[in-house]
Amino acid sequence: MKYKTKLKLKKKYSPHYADKKPFFSEKEIIFRSAGKAMVFKFSSRLQMLVLAVFLLVAAWSSYSYYMYNRSGRIILNKDQELVETRDAYVDLMSDFVAIQKNIDEVLTSMNNDKSKEIDKYKRQAMVVEDKIKQITSEKDWADDKTISDKANINEVMLQRDLAAAERDALREQLKELEKDVQNIKQAELEVFGKVEAIASKEISKIKSAFTKVNSSLRREGLYFNPLANSKKREAKGGTFIPESAIELEDELIIDKISSIYKAVDDLEYYREVVKYVPLGKPVWSYWVSSKFGVREDPFNKKSARHKGIDLASRQGNKIKVMARGRVVKVTHSNKGYGNFVEVDHGNGFKTRYAHMHKIYVKEGENLEINDAVGEVGSTGRSTGPHLHYEILYRGKAVDPMPLMQAKIS
Repeated sequence: MKYKTKLKLKKKYSPHYADKKPFFSEKEIIFRSAGKAMVFKFSSRLQMLVLAVFLLVAAWSSYSYYMYNRSGRIILNKDQELVETRDAYVDLMSDFVAIQKNIDEVLTSMNNDKSKEIDKYKRQAMVVEDKIKQITSEKDWADDKTISDKANINEVMLQRDLAAAERDALREQLKELEKDVQNIKQAELEVFGKVEAIASKEISKIKSAFTKVNSSLRREGLYFNPLANSKKREAKGGTFIPESAIELEDELIIDKISSIYKAVDDLEYYREVVKYVPLGKPVWSYWVSSKFGVREDPFNKKSARHKGIDLASRQGNKIKVMARGRVVKVTHSNKGYGNFVEVDHGNGFKTRYAHMHKIYVKEGENLEINDAVGEVGSTGRSTGPHLHYEILYRGKAVDPMPLMQAKIS
């Protein structure tokens, strides 16, 4: 008996693929905790915003890094250019002096050299004359008088030609020297211009710092004039003209040198004045916990005038003076200002340092810029480690912040 088996036709397996989703399609994040689930959805717009922020931060970081490296290279190149300019200036001045000396030597020795050359040619002419006389005496071609006359004529013509040739050669040398002197003069003027520009730039920096100082003083009806408060002992004036420039007899160079010396003299003067003005931060690391002016008292919460600025910092950090001065007051106390130091900088400026942990100085001691007067602390009426910093001008408290920001680098 035959059995017929029916073969069942199986359907061919065909997997189902979901449609491809866009890159910024909506996404979900599920957090499960204690049998509960929380779902956070991130829309396409939010994803694109996060990506855009990330790209902006990356671009800004790259640009900042590039500008930092570029500014460093620019500063290095400028410093190198300044050194090369100064060396070139010294070389040009040496060449200029040497050329002047050479001109004098040429002018003084011109007659001596010419006479030597004429004597040389005279001796040569005499030898030739003797030979002619010897030949003519043997052959009887001419008498001695005729030969002597012709020799004298030839000698005069020879001297004339030699003098004319030397004169033309000297003129050419003088032209070359004048050309060299003009080139050196032009180079000198360029170097003088750069030196004057450097001095003027430094003066502008200091004047800009004084402008910030006065921005704080004007709020209290005060004004600091560095020219009126100078430490110069004498009051003399007049344009400076160095003796070497007078010998040059060149008005353009004399004016330029005088202008440079005036700019350098002004720069030295302003640098001396700025040493006695407290510019910069007395504490390297700090944050402002209380500003200058009216504030709420930290103890009784009442409105009160704050004569300085509170710079919160780690206890033990060094406190430095930012100008030359003399210590006029030192107080050790656990009340009010606590451990306290006052420094007189002259020109009407005084600085005060309060709530110090330690004091390094004594009354009457003279201080230089960046000398340490003590350490940050919390003595006296204080809620924590900080420096209470005051600046007084003509006995009146002014906001220290503009002066702290006006440090000359």
